[in-house]
Amino acid sequence: TLTVTSANHWVTAWLGLELNMISILPVIAKQKHPRSTEAATKYFLTQATASALMLFASTINAWQTGSWNIMQLNNKLSCVLMIAALTMKMGAAPAHFWLPEVMQGATLATALLITTWQKIAPITLLYMISNHTEPIITLSIGLLSILVGGWGGFNQTQLRKMMAYSSIAHLGWTMTVISIMPNIALTNIIIYMIMSTPFFMLLMTTASKTLQTMTTTWTHTPTTTIILMLLLLSMAGLPPLTGFTPKLLILDNLITHKLTLTAATMALLSLLSLTFYLRTTYLLTSTAPPTTTQSTTTWRLKPHQNQITALLAPVALFNITILPTLLT
Repeated sequence: TLTVTSANHWVTAWLGLELNMISILPVIAKQKHPRSTEAATKYFLTQATASALMLFASTINAWQTGSWNIMQLNNKLSCVLMIAALTMKMGAAPAHFWLPEVMQGATLATALLITTWQKIAPITLLYMISNHTEPIITLSIGLLSILVGGWGGFNQTQLRKMMAYSSIAHLGWTMTVISIMPNIALTNIIIYMIMSTPFFMLLMTTASKTLQTMTTTWTHTPTTTIILMLLLLSMAGLPPLTGFTPKLLILDNLITHKLTLTAATMALLSLLSLTFYLRTTYLLTSTAPPTTTQSTTTWRLKPHQNQITALLAPVALFNITILPTLLT
């Protein structure tokens, strides 16, 4: 990932992405189970296809313009192909089909890696070529991703698949604004990573994989339940939580650029995502689970497991960034 983020030459970036892909394959296939082997195979095939497309796009650009520099992607065709390749790498719609399947076959820790760390390299490359991208293409990909992310997560009971669709929807918000205001797109993806990391960490400590097992957390870890609820609402983008900030900034910028209809469509489509976040929140906090514990111990998580969560959860929940706007 660091090789890609510090690269100037397309071949170096491609090499970094390949190393990154080869390194994570054993991590996905670590469990001795057909599902994880299948997930690793699917991941490998999609990423290899995207890498080949990326190399093809950069070769065409070098052939036409004589430059291998990442910032000088001046050829129209190579730019479109490059966006397609990076969309596939990230798992944004319409090349999203691999993401829920791969995450379902992986462990929660690996799923966290795929939704956060593995997005850094392609997002960095998109950021670097953002001044050459066609806004109509990125807007279309973004809107489609928000739609797919909302619709796909609708009737999921598996938390990893639900988080995969949540990731697709957040990538959609990033994609819509990347060619207009790349800095805001970067802010959006960073805030998403800050929100999803403590969420996955808490799922790992409570070993929750489905909505059904999630309902039982209230009986033995009430604090976890409250934090999970707030994190879900933050991911849904409800004020005054952190997840609201990037959404507000994105919509504000789209309206500034006379894209009011697009902004309105995005706001309406995000209601789809809100539905499944609220459903999960309701199951988590407002329903009494059938399994109750007789023990008086209310906090059973080991302290060392919660250090990262303790660091990231306040950042993901308290919307410090929006306060100056509210005060003015």
